[in-house]
Amino acid sequence: MSIKQELIAKIQNKTLSMGVCGLGYVGLPLAVDKAKHGFKTIGFDVQQSKVDMVNAGKNYIGDVVDADLQELVASGMLRATTDFSEVCNVDFIAICVPTPLDAHQQPDISYVRSSAEAIAKYLKKGTMVVLESTTYPGTTEELLKPILERGSGLKCGKDFYLGFSPERVDPGNLIYKTSNTPKVVGAIGEDAMEVISMVYRAILDGDVHTVSSPAVAEMEKILENTYRNINIGLVNELAILCNKMGINIWEVIDAAKTKPYGFQAFYPGPGLGGHCIPLDPYYLSWKAREYGFHTSMIEASMMINDRMPEYTVERAGKILNRHKKALNGSKVLVLGVAYKQDIDDYRESPAIHVIEEFHKTGANVDFFDPYIAKYREKGQWFEGLKEINTEILNSYDLVCITTAHTNVDYNMVANAGVPVFDCKNVTKNIENKENIEVL
Repeated sequence: MSIKQELIAKIQNKTLSMGVCGLGYVGLPLAVDKAKHGFKTIGFDVQQSKVDMVNAGKNYIGDVVDADLQELVASGMLRATTDFSEVCNVDFIAICVPTPLDAHQQPDISYVRSSAEAIAKYLKKGTMVVLESTTYPGTTEELLKPILERGSGLKCGKDFYLGFSPERVDPGNLIYKTSNTPKVVGAIGEDAMEVISMVYRAILDGDVHTVSSPAVAEMEKILENTYRNINIGLVNELAILCNKMGINIWEVIDAAKTKPYGFQAFYPGPGLGGHCIPLDPYYLSWKAREYGFHTSMIEASMMINDRMPEYTVERAGKILNRHKKALNGSKVLVLGVAYKQDIDDYRESPAIHVIEEFHKTGANVDFFDPYIAKYREKGQWFEGLKEINTEILNSYDLVCITTAHTNVDYNMVANAGVPVFDCKNVTKNIENKENIEVL
């Protein structure tokens, strides 16, 4: 049998061995889904702590069901390791590692590169390799393919198959998880496309949409998040204008979204957070410069969104001024450091940038987040309050709401007698707005 026929047979009879490189917010849910659908799966990670937790059946990702992980580990369907020599035991491996920005706001693909180099040493003939990490168009073919070929001595398309399938993880989403979110797949060659797509159809409940190349799939992912970045930039700019005009931007958006076509609601906030939306446009702008092209609209939205933490603190300062207080020396409580509501993920959280801006003014800042007891930024740990009540709130000069967690008592916050700057419109239905100002 050919490599293609062999792989198809393994997929159909569920003897295909799966691998996932990177056991974070993307990788662990994917590994669990593979194992749940009857494929023995090995998770690879450089962090021994994550590997130990998986092998002990201890879950650390919100989108994974604790009981599922425990059962899969106990049954031997899922295990984790730091030993990349076990790559030779898998027929399919997905790379799900971080792709952050460096200090100069340029793509940091060091995790992708190091993962590819580790995999290449042990890559066996007949293996499928799929990159899921969000990146600039061309990464799979220009970076990954040469590393895998050089390190393994195998030929892409002949000895192994290579593709790109962007992750679509939305932490905290109660409807769409890894298993039921449609998947996009681009691969090098028709045979690779066929078998890689077949794998995802076998392990996911959502549709699989194929495109003509990895570059198309890479650009598709960038488009998804750049679309959101630009539209959020638009409403953030309008929020600034509406404030000058004495108009409530939130009421404007509520009115606009009554139109049943041609409008999708996006909302302002203290900035952008998460592992994709704040980063992806930078990847595209960086790659575009290789072609002498400047993404002017994208860069404009990035400038607006990046400035929102500073604008948030400026507005907070004006609120304090009206109460005859200066930011310098004032006590400020920031409510929420997660990048979105009801999750424990603070990657690229705008709230953390807001806290940094407050510190620059000389304000004394504390935070409370029911999901995050402490966070790490620039090598330093910051611990939050363990609880809030009226007495604690009264000890502050200003409360700034930066994350719309649903398990916070905003009535108590609003009625504590302290000025409140609500950046997420969570106090919309509170009647007593005497002390509340909304972004």
